[in-house]
Amino acid sequence: MTQKIKPRHPEKVKNPINPIKKKPSWIRSKLTNSKEFFITKTLVNKSNLVTVCQEANCPNITECWSKRHATFMIMGDTCTRACGFCDVKTGKPEKLDPYEDLKIANAVKKLSLTHVVITSVDRDDLNDGGSNHFKKVVETTRKKNPTTTIEVLTPDFLRKGDSYKKILQANPDVFNHNIETVPRLYLKVRPGARYFASLELLKNAKINNSKIFTKSGLMVGLGEEHDEIVQVMDDLRSANVDFLTIGQYLQPSVKHFPLDRYYTPQEFEELGSIAKAKGFLLVSSSPLTRSSYHADEDFAKLQQNRNNFH
Repeated sequence: MTQKIKPRHPEKVKNPINPIKKKPSWIRSKLTNSKEFFITKTLVNKSNLVTVCQEANCPNITECWSKRHATFMIMGDTCTRACGFCDVKTGKPEKLDPYEDLKIANAVKKLSLTHVVITSVDRDDLNDGGSNHFKKVVETTRKKNPTTTIEVLTPDFLRKGDSYKKILQANPDVFNHNIETVPRLYLKVRPGARYFASLELLKNAKINNSKIFTKSGLMVGLGEEHDEIVQVMDDLRSANVDFLTIGQYLQPSVKHFPLDRYYTPQEFEELGSIAKAKGFLLVSSSPLTRSSYHADEDFAKLQQNRNNFH
């Protein structure tokens, strides 16, 4: 008897088929299967670690892993949300791994990372949304790697009260939460999230820890209007967000939210110029920009820009 394979996205099975548009020349990512790439891959697999690079099917994986950059995804590989754009598996998650903090801390040490990004799936099934676990991972990583700077890319902790403060108590260097899209598209693109709750989280992170760098990311190509993008920039600046990333939405499958169009590199440059004029400390805007792309280099620029500003 053959075992039925569970779909990665059971909630999308009945979705209409949305054919994927052919990628333009500027979207092709570089294939760099270097020795460093295989070192990173071997360590991740041997340590039973989950990375967003693999789970979200990131186009920059070979480039980043060749530089020994990896974004670790904690609290399992299964998310309790069902965002229309995301390729991370949806369903009922497993129990938390009590040794995950040590696994991450040791991997950071073995890879000799100067900057690490730690993200997670949404865990709406947990009373605190997983914030205590997140805090423990950050603290253990810091203890074993005192010179490594730590960036967290967090869920929204919707309806979890002040649980996000636990992560701030661990003093990460960068607090990132992606706004993802414009408010009008939230019900289809991020049905389990709320635009103003995400803004509030970013604003409160800065209020609770003024030294921390706050960061957020926006995808384009989902059918948003230019004025709506500019409004999101204004909203993020009102929340005192320091760093904005803007990248192209790439439709993971025919069952995911349909891609409206590909933005040209010139359009990304224009959006980047508008954002810089709004007063962000740093802006990264390009077709293949993802929130963790070149995170170590960008952190150095953030520090420099803050020092210059003051």
